[in-house]
Amino acid sequence: MDFKLELTKKINEFENKMKEYLPEETGYQKTIFQAMNYSLNAGGKRLRPILLMESYKICGGNDNNYFPYSVAIEMIHTYSLIHDDLPALDNDDLRRGKQTNHKVFGEAMAILAGDALLSHAFQIMLGAGMNTNYPDRALNATYEISKGAGIYGMIAGQVADVESEGKKIDKEKLDFIHINKTAAMIIACMRSGAILAGASEEKLNALTVYGKKIGLAFQIIDDILDIEGDEIIMGKKTGSDLENNKSTYPAILGMKESKKIAGELIKESKDALKVFNGDTEFLLSLADYIMSRSN
Repeated sequence: MDFKLELTKKINEFENKMKEYLPEETGYQKTIFQAMNYSLNAGGKRLRPILLMESYKICGGNDNNYFPYSVAIEMIHTYSLIHDDLPALDNDDLRRGKQTNHKVFGEAMAILAGDALLSHAFQIMLGAGMNTNYPDRALNATYEISKGAGIYGMIAGQVADVESEGKKIDKEKLDFIHINKTAAMIIACMRSGAILAGASEEKLNALTVYGKKIGLAFQIIDDILDIEGDEIIMGKKTGSDLENNKSTYPAILGMKESKKIAGELIKESKDALKVFNGDTEFLLSLADYIMSRSN
């Protein structure tokens, strides 16, 4: 399998279908629709919706019932990026090579666009759950996604991250930040896809481990790229972690040890998939891609 070609194909398929869920830019509130669509259409790796889809498929799902949840997860991810870029948080001017939402629409509308994407994501998921033959699976999947995005997931990590700026923290707290800020939503992708497909507890647990390991590795690589990455390839400014006095893996453990830990996490994530008899080639290749990515 040519992984990059397959990934591009999946990204294109997702983006084409996602357009069906985008709000029409009309009415008195059309500015919020424009702001939502601006960031949703800005591109990106679409890693989270693709992970949800792959989880669904390797657990026996053979239709498109997963898709509303993939769109919802991308909306939640996009909302978090819009808010992360705000002056009160990371104060970034560029995201994926384009001006950040608040630079185009202003801070007030960017805040509202994030709020709108979060609430609309749940409208989409609950709407899908009302029109399925497996409402229990739909409800459980929505719960997993809400947990990953909430105060015991992504928000928890963001709070600890903000409060740790300019302070020296230990690896235990840094792991808490990374596991919650980044890995929690990736775990939610893996678990919700599996739940929608009616996966066994064994497979659900295996995908939970996979999601946690690649999620943590993904954030460690982000820490590394903030120092070593190419701004043109990444489409955003590098060195922001240093500017904001953030604790990162390279800052605490050094670059060599950080790369070693990321490599170990990727290996462990791939080992977790051994319980599957089906095709896990894409997820295995994706783990390697996370380790070697340049943006």
